[in-house]
Formats: sequence, C-alpha cells, structure tokens
Amino acid sequence: MAAPATRHPRRRARTAPLAGTLARSAEDWWWDRLAPSDSGYHLLQADSMLLVLPGPSPARARVRFRAQRRALRRTQRQRPVGPSAAAAKPKATPRPETASTPQQEPDAGWGDRVPLEILVQIFGLLVAAEGPVPFLGRAARVCRRWQEAASHPALWHTVTLSPPLAGRPAKGGIKAEKKLLSSLEWLMPNRFSQLQRLTLIHWKSQIHHVFKLVGESCPRLTFLKLSDCHGVTTDALVMLAKACHQLHSLDLQHSMVESTAVVSFLEEAGPRMRKLWLTYSSQTTAILGALLSSCCPQLQVLEVSTGINRNSTPLQLPVEALQRGCPQLQVLRLLNLVWLPKPSGRGVARGPGFPRLEELCLASFACNFVSNEVLGRLLHGSPNLRLLDLRGCARITPAGLRDLPCQELEQLHLGLYGVSDRLTLAKEGSPLLTQKWYRTLRELDLSGQGFSEKDLEQALAAFSGTPGGSHPALCSLNLRGTRVTPSTISSVVSSCPGLLYLNLESCRCLPRGLKRVYRGLKEVQRCLEQLLTTPSSPH
Repeated sequence: MAAPATRHPRRRARTAPLAGTLARSAEDWWWDRLAPSDSGYHLLQADSMLLVLPGPSPARARVRFRAQRRALRRTQRQRPVGPSAAAAKPKATPRPETASTPQQEPDAGWGDRVPLEILVQIFGLLVAAEGPVPFLGRAARVCRRWQEAASHPALWHTVTLSPPLAGRPAKGGIKAEKKLLSSLEWLMPNRFSQLQRLTLIHWKSQIHHVFKLVGESCPRLTFLKLSDCHGVTTDALVMLAKACHQLHSLDLQHSMVESTAVVSFLEEAGPRMRKLWLTYSSQTTAILGALLSSCCPQLQVLEVSTGINRNSTPLQLPVEALQRGCPQLQVLRLLNLVWLPKPSGRGVARGPGFPRLEELCLASFACNFVSNEVLGRLLHGSPNLRLLDLRGCARITPAGLRDLPCQELEQLHLGLYGVSDRLTLAKEGSPLLTQKWYRTLRELDLSGQGFSEKDLEQALAAFSGTPGGSHPALCSLNLRGTRVTPSTISSVVSSCPGLLYLNLESCRCLPRGLKRVYRGLKEVQRCLEQLLTTPSSPH
C-alpha cells in the first residue's frame, strides 16, 4: 500500500526578507542622525524630553534581537514537513551571544543612568519643600543608586523629629519614643554628620538619650528647637553645649525647661550665642538676669512671648541694663506681654542704646504700659531701625514717633485691636508719620486709630507728592476701622501703583460694598474703579 501523500498546511508562503533590506522608519532615520550607531551614544525618549546618554541603547538592541528572531521563525515555517524534512534538518547551531543581548544585562531604567550629582540636586529640592523625613528613607528603598543619593550628608541639614504617637496615652507615647530612638541610634552616626538645624517635638521621657546621640554625632549643629518637650535636665543641656561647638541658636518656646538648666547652658555657650527664643513664665526672670550680666554679649535676636496659658504677672525689664548686656542686639520682640519697664530714676544717665537694632516688636492684644518716654529710652541710639511694631500700644502718639532717630523705617504697625472704647485716642498727628517716612515706608498699619477725616487726608497725601517723579514704595496699607474717605482712598491708590494689600473693613465713611480687604494688584485697581464710578451714598 502506497504511503499517503503528505498534506501541506494551507497557508500563504511568506518570502523571507533579504538581509539588509529591512524597511527603515522615519523615526529610525532621525535617531541615526542624532545618535549614530558608532558614536557611542544613544537616545532615550521620555514624555516631554529627549535625553542623549552614553553607551549602546538597550532598547534598540532589543528591537534588533526581536527582528532577527522573527526572521528565523519565518525561514523555519517555509521548510518542508514530513519524513524527508527530518533528514534534511540541519544540526542546530548555538545562537551567538552578543554583549547587547537584553537577557545578559537587563535594562535597569533611567534612574541608574542619571548622574549622582543631578539626583542629589533633585532630592535636595524635595527635601527643601517637605523635609528629609520620611522622603529620603522611602527613596533609599527604590534602588542602589537612589540609596546612594539619599544617604548623601548634604541632604540631612535640617531635620524635625517627633514620635508618631504623640498625643495618645502615656504608655503609647513612651513606646513610640523608644521605637524612634532605636532608629536614631543608626541614623545619627550614618546620616546626621552634617546636621545643622534640629527640631524636637513632643519628647517626654527619652530626651536625654537624644541629646547624647546628638552630642556624639552632630558636631556641626547650629540651631536647636524644643517644642512641647519635658524632662530637659541641666546635665543634658550643658553636655550638648560642650559637644556642639557651633551651636549658637536655641528655641525653648512652649517647652518645660527649668531656668537653672537654661542659665547653665548660657554660661557655657554664652559667648557664641546669637539667637534665643523664650516663653514668659515665672522662671524667665532668672534667664533675663543672666543676659543682663553680659552672659551673651554677641546675642542678635531675643524673643520673649506668652504661652497658651497667659501669665498676667508684669514683666519688669530694665532697659539700660539690657542695652549694656546685649549691645549687638538686632531684633527684639516682646510679644503679648504685660511689660512694665523699670523707671530710670532721676539723675540716671541714658543707656548706650541698641546701635544695631533693626526690628522692635512690642505688639500686644491688651493695653500695656509702653509710652513715648519708654520708647525713647529703647530707640534713642537706633538709627538703623527698619521695622517697628507697636500694635496695642495706645499710649504712643505721633509726636513721640517723630522724635525717633531712625530715618529709613520700612514697616510701621500702629493698629489697635481689642482696645477699650473708654480709652481716649489721638485725633490729630498722623501727617507727622507719613511726612517723615513716606520715601521708605512699605507697610503702614493705622487700623483702629481715631484720626479725623481731614487728618488722614493730609497724612496719605504725602504719598502723592513724591519728588523726582518716582513712585512711593508703599505696598501694604491697613485702614481698618478708620474714618478715611473715598476721595482719600482714590488719591493714595492712584499714587501707589505697587499697592498689593488694602484693608478697608469697618470704614464708616465709605459706601457699602467697598468695606472689605483687597489682595493683589487686580483687586486694588478694581477698588479704584469702583470708587471713581460709584456715586457717594449713605454709609
């Protein structure tokens, strides 16, 4: 019996393309023009950029390999099928292994091809916006290159450490502090070698161990902030002052720290101290006593503010002694304090003043005892003053401000908030302020003042008569609750093209619809248009 005829599958024969005659697309042509195969570079196309990278292209090598594999399959399909095919089947030859085969060296992605310096700069932008923790810890888990970049000491300059269970029961908080402390035992020596600014929040029981790690691993620390921290001892602070020789700024606001510990720290690190922030309490007097005794002669910033539980005990501060103890002071802030300056006494010579003072803030929401005489004692030797914040100081008059030696004041805040209606306010004198500082004033706050309509008109007219054709520098004006008129507002807005903030709330002389806050150049100009088109109406 004759052997049955061999049945060939019914499929259309495909002719194998000749070597070197594969069609080239327009994209391949452009890629060969920009990065030829023999140039040692290849292109990497992203969503919105085109990168030229050194080395052969793994993607194009993969494309060539797939094309060769398809051509081999096509030739195999055209061979005869049957007994004769087995005899004619040649021996399988091993496939040549090339260096660009993707199976030998898979593509690691663009992250491994970005230079380390560029990756560190990218991480630096994210750290500046969000902080190093927890971003750098998560980025280090992506790949080895990212781990190398995330461990760069330059990215760990500023760190905030807070137990994750802060605010929960005491046992949970202690457990969270111990867990974070175990991580810090590795992080401090391996990541914090160049740490400069450290903030500790809600530490209760393990603060001493944290100080010990900081002293051992952070020799470049310059700034330390403790917020809602308890259990800070004298030995811990003194040890930190001895270990960190560059530490010159200490923020203790809203933390329970004994005055003896702070005084011991200032005695150790006083000659290099530059900035100090305190919360007023019954123990603040001892700390201020150390400052008055010239413990910190290079101090530049001093801020004392009230805490959540406001202390009603007046703060007695001798002005002349503070001027002698801190002659380099540039910023002095006494915020929301019932400040009772000690009288200078008869026959007592004036103090040396603060020759480098640039900012004085005595703002308070309640009535205080700051008068023209006290302000003169503070600022008689401060010609470089730039910011003066006297909000709540109802005893200060324009005549007292006119006699100050500063000639280039940029920010003046005289707003009265929560002042009793029984207090008699000055109705005249505002032109004395603007005529003296109209060239340099950038921010002016007269909210709540009792100046008359005519007096405010004369005061704000100083900004429209700038000599030389130059525009005033005024960019913020707060007239909330004053008796300013529409014509006065139109004049000052037209004369100050750089005005970006205008507060007209509760201005009784303005028509309805205009008594609000205007932010931005467009809103301020819209206010001017409404003033020019709206007829005067009862208010």
